[in-house]
Amino acid sequence: MARVKGGTVSKTRRRKVLKQAKGYFGSKHRLYKTAQEQVFHSGAYAYRDRRAKKRDFRKLWITRINAACRENEISYSKFINGLNIAGVTINRKMLSELAIDNKEAFKDLVAIAKDALKDGKKSSSDAKAETKTEAKAETKVDYSKMTLAELKNAAKEQGVKGYSTMKKDELLANLK
Repeated sequence: MARVKGGTVSKTRRRKVLKQAKGYFGSKHRLYKTAQEQVFHSGAYAYRDRRAKKRDFRKLWITRINAACRENEISYSKFINGLNIAGVTINRKMLSELAIDNKEAFKDLVAIAKDALKDGKKSSSDAKAETKTEAKAETKVDYSKMTLAELKNAAKEQGVKGYSTMKKDELLANLK
């Protein structure tokens, strides 16, 4: 078998790594072995910190909103809860921008949140639970088109005793 010389490929690979390591301190940008190690670690740090940056910005926005809320005599948690009750859906990034650039609009949102809290409306979780129960009550289920397994699941949800041993026609009779 003939000898294969891979010098050009190796040299290209090493040049690529050294080019990526440009600007690193000391031997990390001069020597291939240390440069390769540092480039590998740098990639891991970059991947990790792209995700951490999202968390850091969310913390910053919340801090800004909290400061603006305190100026308007309401806590951050009550403000957010009031907006949820009022049905205002605006993300924290935009709230933070309003708190910095447009204080009047932010005051309007604080007023909306305070009004919603004063009205004593149900919390958003109560409202969601209520809409789910309303949706279940409104929808009529046609059991005749269901398979046996689906009928057994429906019987289980409704609390029918002995559903596992029943036949399809028995389940249909118990589910109405």
